[in-house]
Amino acid sequence: MLHFRKTLFRILETSAGNRRGISLLFNVVLITIITLNAIAIVLNTVPAYNQRFARLFYDLELFSVMFFTIEYIARLWVCVEQERYQHWFWGRLRYMLSTPAIIDFLAIFPFYFTLFATDLAVVRILRLFRIFRLFRISKYSHAVRVIRAVVDNTKEELILVLVFVVFMLIIISSVVYYIEHPVQPDKFSSIPATMWWGTSAMTTVGYGDLHPITPLGKFIGGLASILGIMLFALPTSILVSGFNEYMRTHRKSPTTRQCPHCGKVLND
Repeated sequence: MLHFRKTLFRILETSAGNRRGISLLFNVVLITIITLNAIAIVLNTVPAYNQRFARLFYDLELFSVMFFTIEYIARLWVCVEQERYQHWFWGRLRYMLSTPAIIDFLAIFPFYFTLFATDLAVVRILRLFRIFRLFRISKYSHAVRVIRAVVDNTKEELILVLVFVVFMLIIISSVVYYIEHPVQPDKFSSIPATMWWGTSAMTTVGYGDLHPITPLGKFIGGLASILGIMLFALPTSILVSGFNEYMRTHRKSPTTRQCPHCGKVLND
């Protein structure tokens, strides 16, 4: 049984396997099912397709839930093969509270809950959680893992830029509110209402439902657009720098090999 658990662990966990044979086949099947689910969720909202292929959508959902449920239980069983989840009870509980396990759980929970729910509004909201199945692809995509690593390495700089953007949004919205409120009290009724204009102005979207009419308000609006371009360019430069640093670091790292007998990593 222990040998079977180790084998199943190498098949399920791509980081532990070599992505060959059954492990590669399982990954391809899993990604295919997730992709088909995403397509079905989108097409299910089209009335013509929903009426014509309602049975097909339901059968796909039922098959997917059964597949993901078995996979979730299997991952919960084999997770003790990892060092941080070795304890038969607390290790599995710690795994259930990890981000990948929570995503896996949210992918199947709505189906079982809606079997007993009677509130249609709650059912519709929970069905939206099926989109969480898309996040599971990130475990099997090198590109997504690179993006996640870069964002994690630059999160402090990104948070600092976000805080600065929020501060500028509050300042500009407050100034425009006191300028435009006397002449447009119905539109610029409060600072929170003006922040909607500030968001569209700083992102240079400009929906047109709110816009200054006073000369000073127009000047501040133009200034907000220019500042928005400058501020939103900062995260791009931070991420580009993070990608360059990540690629440079990993390309210079020595190639590693794993001993087929003891599993020890060997440097070339």
